[in-house]
Amino acid sequence: MNVAEVKALADQVRAEIGKAIVGQQETIDLLLTALFARGHVLLEGPPGVAKTYLAQCFARTLGLDFGRIQFTPDLMPADIIGANVFNFQTSSFSLTEGPLFCELLLADEINRTPPKTQAALLEAMQERRVTIDGKSRQLSDRFMVVATQNPLEQQGTYPLPEAQLDRFLFKQTLGYPNREEERRIVAEYGMQSGHSDPAERGVARVATAKQLAEAHKAVAAVRLTDEIVDYVLDLVRATRETPDLSSGASPRSAAQLALAARARAALDGRDYVIPDDVKALALPLLRHRVILSPAAEIDGRRADQIIAALVDLAAAPR
Repeated sequence: MNVAEVKALADQVRAEIGKAIVGQQETIDLLLTALFARGHVLLEGPPGVAKTYLAQCFARTLGLDFGRIQFTPDLMPADIIGANVFNFQTSSFSLTEGPLFCELLLADEINRTPPKTQAALLEAMQERRVTIDGKSRQLSDRFMVVATQNPLEQQGTYPLPEAQLDRFLFKQTLGYPNREEERRIVAEYGMQSGHSDPAERGVARVATAKQLAEAHKAVAAVRLTDEIVDYVLDLVRATRETPDLSSGASPRSAAQLALAARARAALDGRDYVIPDDVKALALPLLRHRVILSPAAEIDGRRADQIIAALVDLAAAPR
């Protein structure tokens, strides 16, 4: 598969999701980029903006085995990864796999569970495997986490630790639709009671496991020049040098920004990365990896503003 075929596949995915989801094109593009960059996505937005439904449609179009965990304060790590349970009939232990054993895991309202339970995802997100009672079990090569959180309600929630946030390739903030998009939503769903299954909206599978594997190879072959590498480094290192941030982005984020830029180039039908690929992904990739300085917090500044300013200041290669 070449990059032109990757672009054609992505266009098909967008068209199928568009049968059920109104708008959210930027979020869909980030999900596709994360898929081909083998990353995970954190979706943050108010209730009712189709975060969960979008993840379901995305999994269906790509033929990914979908799993969902509703995170709650009483959830335990074993509820996610599974546990060895004693079988009295055979007098032996047998593994009961948790919902983590899937290809696309929706971690719904991930910030409603304590950090010890959130940490059960760390190994799976980084190494695509889990360890249960000292034994490692491999997850699918296509394993991907799409987590959601509600920024409006803070009571009964637990902020995600920095180590957890750093495992997410992107953090995307979803807002309310514009008037025309909301009118379409009301017109199409206003007479419908209950939840709409993506299949009922005509969302079909358009990709096979073989096609996804070939797409990953095509992304890995996208050219990344030394000038682009230096540009990525300049951006990431600038987050550690500005006085507006008390903690900048990690070296992992620099490597992931380069990989994500490759994926974005392939989705655009190009076999080479341009500075615009890096610029377009800098904000969703870095916003959750930095910590504001006390002075910036007092001034009411936001991480998005500071990162956008750093992108504007960095000299892009020609």
